[in-house]
Amino acid sequence: MDDELRAGPEDDGGGFDVDDWGRLTPFVGAVATLDDVQARRAVFALGDTDDPRPIVMDLPQPVIWWEEDGEQAAVAIQAESHLGPDGEEMEILGLILPDGEGAVALMEDVDLVDDTDPTWRDLVTRAIDPSVAD
Repeated sequence: MDDELRAGPEDDGGGFDVDDWGRLTPFVGAVATLDDVQARRAVFALGDTDDPRPIVMDLPQPVIWWEEDGEQAAVAIQAESHLGPDGEEMEILGLILPDGEGAVALMEDVDLVDDTDPTWRDLVTRAIDPSVAD
């Protein structure tokens, strides 16, 4: 797997726009370790959970993430299922935001969309260029 999680052919800071999000390298087929996160191959690694396993889904995947500050566009590049201390299953996604930052979200807090979704496209555009919000 490529050591550069977010960078494309040239190092552009790791962000994406509505046309180039598909170049993001997904982390699939394994549960991430701290080494994977430090090498920027994965967004997160969980240590104190039971029965960790990758979730089989097409990645990268555009999503709308519903978080405290409202909705944000992101691209899921990592998907894992873990059992928490109470035995409850958690489906967790590793996200890349348009500015290249990573984030972690529960599957229940995102809507899976495709790159033609007008809301997703608008959120990406506004994140990249806040002046379009005017």
